[in-house]
Amino acid sequence: MCNPACLAYGQAHLNAETLRGRRVIEVGSRNVNGSLRSYVEQYEPASYLGVDIEAGPGVDEVCDAEDLVRRYGTEQFDVVICTEVLEHVRDWRLVISNLKRLLAADGVLLITTRSFGFKYHAFPYDFWRYEVEDMRAIFADLTIVDLDTDPGVPGVFLTARRPTSFVETDTSAISLYSMVTRGRIRELTSARFARFVSQRRAMQIGGRIFPDSVKARIKSLLSR
Repeated sequence: MCNPACLAYGQAHLNAETLRGRRVIEVGSRNVNGSLRSYVEQYEPASYLGVDIEAGPGVDEVCDAEDLVRRYGTEQFDVVICTEVLEHVRDWRLVISNLKRLLAADGVLLITTRSFGFKYHAFPYDFWRYEVEDMRAIFADLTIVDLDTDPGVPGVFLTARRPTSFVETDTSAISLYSMVTRGRIRELTSARFARFVSQRRAMQIGGRIFPDSVKARIKSLLSR
C-alpha cells in the first residue's frame, strides 16, 4: 500500500545510486492504492521481491512480516521498503527487528506509517500510531538519513542506513500509542486484543441491526 505522499517520499529518497544492481524487498507489497515498484524497477535493481500476508497484485511471495528472517535470512537485501504496514502489525518489535536484520551493511530502509490523529483503518486490524520521537528511538541503531512527517495527514516517514557496526537497539521499554487501548502501552496482551476483536464484531453487527442509541453505547465501549 502506498498513498500519493508515500510515493512522493519514496521517489525523493530512492535513486539510481541506491537502487541500480541492488537486491530489493518490499514488505507489504500488495498494490491496493499505489506502489513504488514501477519506480524502483526503472533503475534496474538486481532483484525485486514483493511480499505480503496475502496474495494480490504486486505480491511475488506470501509471507507474514513476523517470518521474514526465518524465511529469507539476515543481511540478504540492500534495500528494504515498507510502506503503510507497521500500524497494522501487532508485534511491532519483532517485525521492525526483522526489517533491520534483512538489511545488508550500508543497506537502505524506507518506511512510512501513521501517527496519532489518523483514523482507524483495519487491514485486517489497526494497532499502533508512531510519532517522530518514537521512530528516532526505535531506529537509534541505524543511521537516520531522513525523518519527517506526512505533509497531508498524520504520519511519519523514515529513511535510514544500516551501519557496518550494527548493534540492535533494545526496544522493550518503548511504548507506542495503541488504537486498541487508546493510550500508550508497551505490549498488547492477548486478553485485551481478544476483547477488542469481540467489541469490533459487536460494533459491525450493531451497525446493521441496532438503533442509534445502542450504536453510540458500543462506540463508547470501544473507546475505553
